[in-house]
Amino acid sequence: MKKTIAIIGGGYSSEAGISMKSTYQLMEMMDSEKYTLYPVCITKEAWYAQVGEQQYSICKEDFSFEIQGEKITFDCVYNSIHGTPGEDGRLPAYFELIGLPYTSCGVFTGALTFNKFATKKFLEAFAIQTAKALLVRKRDAVDTRNIVAELGLPCFAKPNNGGSSFGVSKVKHETDLPQAIANALHEDGEVIIESFVKGIEISNGVYEVNGEITVLPITEIQTDNEFFDYNAKYEGKSREITPAQLSDELTAEIKALTAKIYKALDCKGVCRVDYIIAEGVPYFLEINTVPGMSKASIIPQQIRAAGMKESDVFTALIEEALK
Repeated sequence: MKKTIAIIGGGYSSEAGISMKSTYQLMEMMDSEKYTLYPVCITKEAWYAQVGEQQYSICKEDFSFEIQGEKITFDCVYNSIHGTPGEDGRLPAYFELIGLPYTSCGVFTGALTFNKFATKKFLEAFAIQTAKALLVRKRDAVDTRNIVAELGLPCFAKPNNGGSSFGVSKVKHETDLPQAIANALHEDGEVIIESFVKGIEISNGVYEVNGEITVLPITEIQTDNEFFDYNAKYEGKSREITPAQLSDELTAEIKALTAKIYKALDCKGVCRVDYIIAEGVPYFLEINTVPGMSKASIIPQQIRAAGMKESDVFTALIEEALK
């Protein structure tokens, strides 16, 4: 008998639209002969399953819905919500409470990795190289002179809890820093300000099945924009080379580092780790525990570059969660 799978998308952040693109792309990539698949949209206003043109309200008591008098329950949830509440541990906590298997990281890992500054501090204990950073909260008085003295220029101001480059600014002049912080605070109540590391930007997917970690081919990201911003990510303003044009030695080093980070953070499901390589040294940027799966996304590219089928990988992740 087919298992019934909910592919959840949407969320409460600026990434909701991108998340729904991932949801519908996953509907195409997953094995519909093995599973009965339903896209489920989660917003602040409503939770609903989309069946054709009709929307059916999700019962939050057990994450079910009714269609023509028949109650539909799910065997597993594939989480494709970028941002809150899917990527920050909130929905995983809910699924834990109702006993419903899900494919993404657990509650603590989701909460930790969604906080960029806390993740960097956590990984320092594992000797992971990362750019210098400061944290600014909405209520803090900002001393731009001290920030520049500590981090130098240029630097980056980012929402501490957010993704898809919403609210991110590259700051070249001290006078631009207050506006950059304001832009980031529009997305989140905390801002991480990082020193600029000049180098090659890369991204590396990873997942674990049956106790074995698989590290996917590395992608090199090239863009003529100031950085890998929203336009570069989603509007074709970047070139993504998979596998990256790196030496065998550096490729092996980065793949080992990706596996180390995945284990250190106790990750689950497929994740993507981003780095900058400066003078042959990989600097950790951030980890995406619910990476994009739209047609423009990196993980599907890496799966294909590894000689695998997307449907086989997603089936393995669902079966792992069902255990």
